[in-house]
Amino acid sequence: MKILLVEDELKVASFIKKGLEEQTYVVDHANSGLVGKNLIIKNQYDLVILDVILPHINGFELCRQIRKDDEYVPILMLSALNSPDDKIKGLDAGADDYMSKPFNFSEFLARVRVLFRRAHQQHPETIITLADLELNRDSKTVTRSGKHITLTAKEYYLLEFLLINKNRVMSRAEIAENVWDASFENGTNIVDVYINYLRNKIDKNNTPKLLHTVVGMGYLMKE
Repeated sequence: MKILLVEDELKVASFIKKGLEEQTYVVDHANSGLVGKNLIIKNQYDLVILDVILPHINGFELCRQIRKDDEYVPILMLSALNSPDDKIKGLDAGADDYMSKPFNFSEFLARVRVLFRRAHQQHPETIITLADLELNRDSKTVTRSGKHITLTAKEYYLLEFLLINKNRVMSRAEIAENVWDASFENGTNIVDVYINYLRNKIDKNNTPKLLHTVVGMGYLMKE
């Protein structure tokens, strides 16, 4: 998952960036609204985190500009401005959520996960393909080279999540939280077990292999 953090307070930005990266998120940092705008033009992000009081372009205005071009990307606003009017202004500008500073980091991470889940549920594609693999989200069917693949419900939702995020490394924690909707416990190997189930069904006797392990990081779907 790739996140843009727009925050001009360097200590705050460093704290947030480090915490997100420890959860295996990839984070770009912008120290002004203008820098943030330029990064959004050049890159695609899965989440934008915006401070409100920023140099050059404030968070409210930047949020409105982002929404003109992208109605789907989740936006989380973080600000010391915590009055009801400020929160309403942020949400009206197009933010999906608004948190006041100072904040509890565990709650912050939970809200990040919720925004990712909402974005996945609203993903506009009905049919998702990778090489000769095809998943139909309406009929909940999967084929490879035109041949039907029978999956359990959990295998299907695991594959759907990985395909929505194809070409991106998904950590075990992200998979568990989005597919099982539960906090990941280091002692469980449920994700690895289901990855093996899925790999045997979609990759066994097929080429190219599509489900890959990235040692120490997680899994991804790619050609």
